[in-house]
Amino acid sequence: MRENWEKVLISKNATIKEVLEVISNDSYRIALVVGSSRELLGTITDGDIRRALLSGKVLDSLAGEIMNQNPLTCTPSDSKEEISDRMINNDILCLPVLEKGKVVNLEILNEIFKKERYDNPVFLMAGGFGTRLKPLTDKTPKPLLKVGEKPILEIILERLVTAGFHRFYISTHYMPDQVVSHFGNGEKWGVEIKYIHEETPLGTGGALGLLPKEEINEPLLLMNGDLLTSLDFSSLLKFHLDSDVQVTLCVNEHKQTIPFGVIESSEGFVTSINEKPTFTYHVNAGIYVLSSDVIKRTKTNQHIDMPTLISEIIKDHKVNLFPVHEYWLDIGRVGDYQKANKDINDI
Repeated sequence: MRENWEKVLISKNATIKEVLEVISNDSYRIALVVGSSRELLGTITDGDIRRALLSGKVLDSLAGEIMNQNPLTCTPSDSKEEISDRMINNDILCLPVLEKGKVVNLEILNEIFKKERYDNPVFLMAGGFGTRLKPLTDKTPKPLLKVGEKPILEIILERLVTAGFHRFYISTHYMPDQVVSHFGNGEKWGVEIKYIHEETPLGTGGALGLLPKEEINEPLLLMNGDLLTSLDFSSLLKFHLDSDVQVTLCVNEHKQTIPFGVIESSEGFVTSINEKPTFTYHVNAGIYVLSSDVIKRTKTNQHIDMPTLISEIIKDHKVNLFPVHEYWLDIGRVGDYQKANKDINDI
């Protein structure tokens, strides 16, 4: 809950002069016009006041005459990513939080980004050929294919930045210049980006061996650069830190229905018939948290995929499972890419 946010609540009968005092004396730069039961009637910003004065209003005019009667709002159940996206896309700094029409809080864009800041490095895998997406990837690396208005990898990066991460490594191999040209050093997003170039493909596990080990002293978040997900990354990191494990592996639930009756038998006799059964599996979601010890033990220029690396780790160490109940899509084929573009507005 924001401290002292209630001081921005005003009556519709307050004068513009009184509203100016509220806005000028508060860092929130907004006044919320409410009724007797704190129902939201409208909002007033500095811009609203300036436009009102230019249109002939005076300082003794009432707040109810100049307020924005259809302001953007949010609810307590909205995620911080949804709230920050709403503010960024509409170029506003604050959002009233409404519950049953009444003001219960005020979200501030700067405070959302200040909430948490993680020094844990993030490694994004962006070197694949994207063979199954040809011809889309003939001239564009898969991570730069646009979903909606932004490349896949940019959507991933921005979600991680919103979650509080600021140290990024990106692996490159196929058309690396395009990836480096698009993301640069990360300055556009207020983060640091370094590149790990694979001269020859080393697999998701092998690329870890090229990381500057002396810089990796905290658990690292590893993610494939072709995933679309609304996963809460901060919850994932906390889950890993609260567990005494070397690796946390994200999994997604996958259901498969057999379109036939499955026969079970014993000694040549039918014991049961299960008509069109559905089986549920946990599948690798392509997102991991790895301890710094795992990074330091990886060999340079060794080709190894993550499933093989984890199979080696579980011989001596425990590996956590972290179920991804949020939206998750592996953009591996043209059909997946088409689905991603249909889904993007709902994520």
